Amino acid sequence: MTHTKQPGSQGGRRHGVARVLSKLGVCSRSQAEAAVRAGRVGVDGRVVRDPEYPVEAERQQLSLDGVAVAAAQRVYLALNKPRGIVVSAADERGRDTVYGLLRDAGLPWLGPVGRLDKASEGLLLLSNDSIWAAGITEPDTHLEKTYHVQVAGLPGAAALAAMQAGVREGADLLKARRVALLRTGEKNAWLEVVLDEGRNRHIRRLLAALGIDVLRLVRVAIGPLALGELAKGQWRHLDADEVAQLRRR
Repeated sequence: MTHTKQPGSQGGRRHGVARVLSKLGVCSRSQAEAAVRAGRVGVDGRVVRDPEYPVEAERQQLSLDGVAVAAAQRVYLALNKPRGIVVSAADERGRDTVYGLLRDAGLPWLGPVGRLDKASEGLLLLSNDSIWAAGITEPDTHLEKTYHVQVAGLPGAAALAAMQAGVREGADLLKARRVALLRTGEKNAWLEVVLDEGRNRHIRRLLAALGIDVLRLVRVAIGPLALGELAKGQWRHLDADEVAQLRRR
């Protein structure tokens, strides 16, 4: 009886080809899935069109547009995102994206590690190391993110306590791990807000629920990594120690 040998059938770990391309740092998972369906990906010289087609990355040769795929050099960047641009590879409304700040830098594909909405600014990480990125963004790591938030009005001690106690909005309990008053003016104040989880528009929704308007929101640190003196719109490579400090095993 003749048996058809399946990919990776000699005992290695197999994963869907789209996932493998993403893990190699070649492109995002969604981009890989689209490339496979478009017939742009080959496995051992054979075009495959199923993103879940099982491959053993260590033993099989993958290609994209006829070019052999190898693991991309790992790149880790810190960028000071300006207000008014979106964190997206392409925007359907034609708005400026953070990738315009990286144009002509000769970098491989990079994905954002977490998000900042269009109106927010400050520290944004980008990398093609999806495992490292997941360790930063997964909720159960409880990695602290620190924000400086300018608000309308002069919130008192009761408002700061309410931010830490939390408010429920639908199914979400929105709260801050820590809140401190940094400085006040005549009509507004700056708060330091620390989160150890991050829901969509977390701080804006929390403050809105308490009747507080946000004027500016700047992320100044992720874990031990501070934005520091990095100029708005500029980026830099993380060094090995910084990458290691943010790594969650």
